[in-house]
Amino acid sequence: MNLSLDGFMSGPRDELDWHVESWSEEMAEKLLELLNDTDTLIFGRVTYEAMSKYWTFRPLEQDFPSQDQAIADQMNRHEKIVFTRKLTQTLGKNTRVVNGEATEEIARLRRRQGKNILILGSGKLVSSCISSGIVDEYCLWIHPVLLGKGNPLFNNLKESIRLKLTDACILNPGIALMHYQPLA
Repeated sequence: MNLSLDGFMSGPRDELDWHVESWSEEMAEKLLELLNDTDTLIFGRVTYEAMSKYWTFRPLEQDFPSQDQAIADQMNRHEKIVFTRKLTQTLGKNTRVVNGEATEEIARLRRRQGKNILILGSGKLVSSCISSGIVDEYCLWIHPVLLGKGNPLFNNLKESIRLKLTDACILNPGIALMHYQPLA
């Protein structure tokens, strides 16, 4: 999850310019590492609609960066599940829409054999997963920007959650990539 230093996933009008402007080859490499350990991607409708256009159509353009081609290839290969009540059609391959309770479906997915399940963006969905206690790891990309207001990730927590730092690194241009696991 990309976050500003003050804990926002996006600005008050869903702005992500601060994230897009700081994208680097090093970030692409780290995302590829995450995707290599993953076989299922989970999205809410808004994030899915924005991201699916990128990995479905943008690779066809001549100026598409080669580092991003590998990411697009992975995204297209992985199973994608979109939790929504509004979406009826999807772009690309390996995508299905689930209209039911997200946390129940995700809990079911966690019990099956396979690699990791990764949620990219989708703040409301992530908040629901946090509240239900089904998050195994928080992978936070902390950007060196203060937004002051916007859409917070850790909104409406019912109780505190103690975490253990399991990995950390600093990426150019000054982004802290932090991995945390909830303590039992």
